[in-house]
Order: sequence, then C-alpha cells, then structure tokens
Amino acid sequence: MRKLVISTFLLTLFCLSAYAQKGSSYGFKGGLNYNANGDYFESISENSQNPDRNIGFHIGVFGKIGTDLYFRPELMYTSTKSDYDSAEFTMKKIDAPLLVGIKVIGPISVFAGPSLQYILDTDFEGINIDNVEDDFSIGLNFGIGLNLNKIGIDLRYERGFSDNEAVFIGNNLGEGVVSRIDTRPDQLILSLSIAL
Repeated sequence: MRKLVISTFLLTLFCLSAYAQKGSSYGFKGGLNYNANGDYFESISENSQNPDRNIGFHIGVFGKIGTDLYFRPELMYTSTKSDYDSAEFTMKKIDAPLLVGIKVIGPISVFAGPSLQYILDTDFEGINIDNVEDDFSIGLNFGIGLNLNKIGIDLRYERGFSDNEAVFIGNNLGEGVVSRIDTRPDQLILSLSIAL
C-alpha cells in the first residue's frame, strides 16, 4: 500500500511538471505538529490515560492543481511524540493528504480531505512495538491557508478515522499485563510551504 501511495503522488508531480499551466505548482513543505496519539489503556485496571500534547515535526513535498478551486496532494515524513503518566510513545510515519481547497478571500483558502497514513516505526519508552494492528490507516485533514506568491502558511487539524491500536505485553507495569495504545493521531499542524 505504501508503494501505491508514493507512486500515485510521484505520478501527480510528474503530470504537474509535464503539463505545467497557470495555477499548477509543486514544492517543499515542513513544519510542526502539536500532537497527542490517542489514549493509553491498561487492560487489567481498565484505566484510561490521556496523553500530554507534544511538539513533533513533518517535512515533505506537495503538488497543487488549480487556482480558485484546487487539488493538493502531499507526501510527508512525520515524527510525533506523546507523554503519558508512566512513559513516552513515539511514532514515525508517511502521510499522504489528498486535499481539495477553495479560495475564500484574496490569498486565504480553506481545504479538507482524507490523509493516508503508513506507520514506519513506533516505540513506547524503549519497548519496540511490532504489533500495531494496521500499518496503514486513514485520517481527515481540514484547515485554513494563506498563500503569498510562492510562500504558503497553513494551519490544519488532523484526526484518524480508523481504529488502530498497538498492543504490548510484559512491560514495566508487571509481567503478563497487556497494555494498549490508540495510535490514531489527534493533532494541530502548522506548515510552511515553498513552491518551485
């Protein structure tokens, strides 16, 4: 599935450069993620711990087709971290938002769309979590953007759609205790983009 997402995005970028027209562009983007990766559950005690939000980052490329009404595919590497009472959970993933936007006033636009996510690596306080339920999941992005010539700034909210958990056994909570982390993202994303 990861190869399909990357291939689709690269094909879109190729089409943009081959058939360049007014309003079509591509470039680089990066920024900060204010993140919390869902809830942490201990199955024996049935307690739920909400994570503290932490700053993560993302970096990648984007394409854009259209001006007033546009399609904007993106491909990004994202790293996030969430602190819980007893430990820290980190996740590295590939994100591919497929956004549709519309200009509302001057350089300001609003956008929304699905985000395809492929989890590359997860870690819970030194314990490698190999059994994330699904490496591939789908989320939703929506937000507002400001474009000034080749420079763009946007603020968006992302929430995962798919139920997705990481399960691990035999950690610092005691032998035989089964624990789970909801790996769906819940984050605010601030990005700076530069069109080429």
